[in-house]
Amino acid sequence: MRESASEVTSPAATGEGEMPEVSAVIPVYNERESLPELHGQLVEVLTRLGRSWEIVYVDDGSTDGSFEQLRELHAASPSGRVVVIRLRANFGQTAALAAGFDRARGTVIVALDADLQNDPADIPRLLAKLEEGYDVVSGWRKRRQDKFLTCRLPSWIANWLIGQVTGVRLHDYGCSLKAYRAEILREVRLYGELHRFIPALAKWVGARIGEIEVSHRPRKFGRSKYGLSRTSRVLLDLLTVKFLLSFSTKPMQMFGRWGLWLGSSGFVLAAYLTYLKFFHGEQLAERPLLLLAVLLMILGLQMVSLGLLGELVIRTYHESQGRPIYRVRETLE
Repeated sequence: MRESASEVTSPAATGEGEMPEVSAVIPVYNERESLPELHGQLVEVLTRLGRSWEIVYVDDGSTDGSFEQLRELHAASPSGRVVVIRLRANFGQTAALAAGFDRARGTVIVALDADLQNDPADIPRLLAKLEEGYDVVSGWRKRRQDKFLTCRLPSWIANWLIGQVTGVRLHDYGCSLKAYRAEILREVRLYGELHRFIPALAKWVGARIGEIEVSHRPRKFGRSKYGLSRTSRVLLDLLTVKFLLSFSTKPMQMFGRWGLWLGSSGFVLAAYLTYLKFFHGEQLAERPLLLLAVLLMILGLQMVSLGLLGELVIRTYHESQGRPIYRVRETLE
């Protein structure tokens, strides 16, 4: 998923003569006012880690001057410490994170939001948890500073539902503050709006998942980009994740199973109606049961056909995947 270091830049670009150990990836969309304060906090925390580090900002088509602010932060930073990626349009948080993950060179990657609600001071605790043997450590905003009806309640329901469907039970899938081992992210393909499901997708490739409580601060600038309007997208993405986790390499097992059940039901009904016709002389033209039998057999055939087509698509996908879901306008190295 990520580019090799030789394709991106030289080791000296970190400013310390070596590849960074920690990369902080921050997607940015119309957060100009928050950026100077966030950057100052990030630099302070990362410097205290005692490890080499870099910060990768991804401007996701901002229209409020965020990129100009990022340009200033980049110019004022030591060489190699700050990278700014500017996408051509607003592709969404998943694409912005994917762009940052692809560019990040650290052995550990920490993702967080740009709105100051995630506290960079929690980063050392995430890294400490990661060193206990975990591959992904997710933040849990136990004391959220958001509205109950529009944010906290839908989030609670979504977290419970995601845990039930995927088998990976976390308190807070929606928390952007997470730490990952880079080799795990290389195994996870992101598209659509699957960024919130990274722990479940990582579990699919054998990752150990951990969780710790993190701080959550009230929004200081601007307004939230999240709300009830995202609920339907979360549900649809959950269906996608369930398919990926359970049937992505065997779609026939899903569609074929339903096809056999529907087709068999239709065949049984048709056999019953045939018996009535030939042994009891009943008229079938006006019976709705005849239409149901025909419909079920047709649906069964279609589901089996869909499973076969799915098998062909999956083979093509696994042999040709690699097309990016974002387009970079420019990169400041």
